[in-house]
Amino acid sequence: MRVTAKVDYALRAMAQLAAESPGQPVSANRLAVQQNIPLKFLHGVLADLKRARLVRSTRGPEGGYELWRPATEISVADVFRAVDGPLVTVRNMALSELEYAGPAETLREVWLAARASLRQVLEKISIADLVTGELPPDATAPADQYHADWRHHP
Repeated sequence: MRVTAKVDYALRAMAQLAAESPGQPVSANRLAVQQNIPLKFLHGVLADLKRARLVRSTRGPEGGYELWRPATEISVADVFRAVDGPLVTVRNMALSELEYAGPAETLREVWLAARASLRQVLEKISIADLVTGELPPDATAPADQYHADWRHHP
């Protein structure tokens, strides 16, 4: 899995918005400074998030961006899909359309398993979880195992 700059920036912007006072829109300039995101790039990311109804904007001197719904109801997967599309794609095709022959026939099942594994993690972690730093244990269990394995086999 490759996390693009767009996904990284979107998640950082969403976390920053979640940490702000409710009902207080945050300007794109302020978000860009707070999260060290290039402003021009951030505008594109915010447009994607707005199209996906994850953020809303208010015009005017007191305007800016705020979460469309509570941070507890927005998953990391929601943000990922809003700016980058499906969690796993192969050659920009739907996994259901893939067909392989011979010894590679079961490769489609590998991609389906990868997508399911990502969903098990990214759909369980909300933007609120990122802000509080309290990630669900069942979502972070693979990371705990990775750390344990890495300590034993660096």
